[in-house]
Amino acid sequence: MKHATHSKRTVGRRGVQLESYYPPKTYETGHHARALERRMESYLPPKTYETGGSSGKEARGELVDISKRHCAEDFKKATMSFVGSHMNISASAFTWNAGYGIKDRQYGYARQQHNGVPFANAVVNVALKKGKMASFGSSFVDTCEYLPNIADSKPSYDLKKAIQNAEETFSASHNAFEPTLEYLARPDGSIALTHVIQVRNDFDATWDEVFVDAHTGDVLAANSFIADATYRAIPIDSQALGSDKPQDLFAGYELIEDPQDFSSSPLGWHNDGVTNYTSTIGNNVVVLTNHSRTFTETNQSSSGLVFDYAFNYTLAPNKGENVDASRTQAFYLGNKIHDLFYKYGFTEDAFNFQTENFGKGGVGGDPVYMIVQDESRINNAFFATPPDGQSGLCSMHFFNRTKGPLRDSVFDTSVAVHELAHGLTNRLTGGGSGRCLQSLEARGLGEGWSDAVAEWTQQTSAEVRDFVVGAYVRGTPAGMRSHPYSTDPKINPLRYSSLQEYDGQHAIGTVWATILHNIYAALVEEHGWSSDAWTDPDGTEGNIIFLNLLIDALPLQPCNPTFLEARDAWIEADEDEYDGANKCLLWKAFASRGLGMRAKDYEDDETIPRECQSIY
Repeated sequence: MKHATHSKRTVGRRGVQLESYYPPKTYETGHHARALERRMESYLPPKTYETGGSSGKEARGELVDISKRHCAEDFKKATMSFVGSHMNISASAFTWNAGYGIKDRQYGYARQQHNGVPFANAVVNVALKKGKMASFGSSFVDTCEYLPNIADSKPSYDLKKAIQNAEETFSASHNAFEPTLEYLARPDGSIALTHVIQVRNDFDATWDEVFVDAHTGDVLAANSFIADATYRAIPIDSQALGSDKPQDLFAGYELIEDPQDFSSSPLGWHNDGVTNYTSTIGNNVVVLTNHSRTFTETNQSSSGLVFDYAFNYTLAPNKGENVDASRTQAFYLGNKIHDLFYKYGFTEDAFNFQTENFGKGGVGGDPVYMIVQDESRINNAFFATPPDGQSGLCSMHFFNRTKGPLRDSVFDTSVAVHELAHGLTNRLTGGGSGRCLQSLEARGLGEGWSDAVAEWTQQTSAEVRDFVVGAYVRGTPAGMRSHPYSTDPKINPLRYSSLQEYDGQHAIGTVWATILHNIYAALVEEHGWSSDAWTDPDGTEGNIIFLNLLIDALPLQPCNPTFLEARDAWIEADEDEYDGANKCLLWKAFASRGLGMRAKDYEDDETIPRECQSIY
């Protein structure tokens, strides 16, 4: 199986088949059961996983102190110098890509290059804690070994023709973003020079980054950016959510006053630093409907930014006041999630989505566009995550799986939050590139994180309930996944080894979200539950710890992570944020679903570190 390094797709109306390739990686973390794990060769996955470094004091399990090596240099220079020395490569072989800091941690990203041309799928990520290496991941290719197979760095195929080839292959149109020239590592060991071209087809809901050979014009690969005041709205943590019955769901409607968090959105939700809006437009989110290719926002129902529109579920969702109610719900949800993620570290310099970044780093001009009641498709919803500086696109469609009127997916909060969470995970993995959750296994992880975030918003007490996604839009308590998320193996038997049977990203994601559900339940059982988690990320309760670890682990993991690498990033995140206080709890939860220390090649293992065995 090639879940970790390949992704196959059929694209365009001609049904062209493409196989994208993501080079094998090395991944090292600075903590979690170092010496013990290093002695377990059977534990190491095929892509070479090391803990604690590769030699000297690193092999003894100590962190590498970059600050001491480079006390007079800034973070960027220190990181670049460390990458060069750690990988034994010259400064001309790679280039800085992006970086940011949170609390006492810093994250840096670099890209491999040859003759000044960067590689598209060869990146390195370095995480530091107090100036010391916490994790290191690399998918750099050995250019010395493949030197005869590296294409000339000067393109010979006309760019206009390359754009035409991309458009024809994908049945889409080139957008306004300037194509770039990048090298692309191929599965046969060759390294192609490519024109990288973005194409979109809004009717078919596709948005792709296409790699066209800059010497032959052949389409080689592609990355998809799409993963599968006062407001009357259903609160994001309402007890009514999760119901498959509209009469129960809309009984939770409330008129919500001033839900914005000014520490996350300093100008509120309706000001982008230039304009004060009185509609569903703001700095974080722009909400429109798509009816027959006409895009329209909702204006306030009365002065003072009051959006009081009621949804009548007995009528068609695109009739009367229902349209304004839908846009209002989406605007509330999109901003509420922005403010939550901001609290937990998804800020401007961490590549979030905002029009105005207030001089706090990152690239602005990229609010999330939420298109609700999108009539271009049926029974679907998606989020497209281009690089930092380009707006994310969240498209919410109608569902026709029930009798009676169509169901508007924006009112199924589990679906809407799931889609918005794709923006978080795609931006934080890989340094804002939007390219680092592309392998089949990584895309599956993305689906799992999204389900886990949706669940987090709807667990409303210390009693951890079983959770389903999509009950309302599917019209059934079972929702849209193969199993509900439950700690009971009789209700949900999924384990790491279940991946042997799965080749779809949502099925793979259900396995990962099942594991995360077990972790959430264990943390809440151990540390309790806080009703202040939405505004207090520094609390000590289990639900707060869970979301901190989920978000903190994302920049620690390498590009296109595997289940094993995502697991290790969680262990490292706990070490960095909580000094390893939850190490044994996490290992026990992972192992309970087959992702123990010796797990590999989609085979289960329940081994936990020796020092944890006396606890469990």
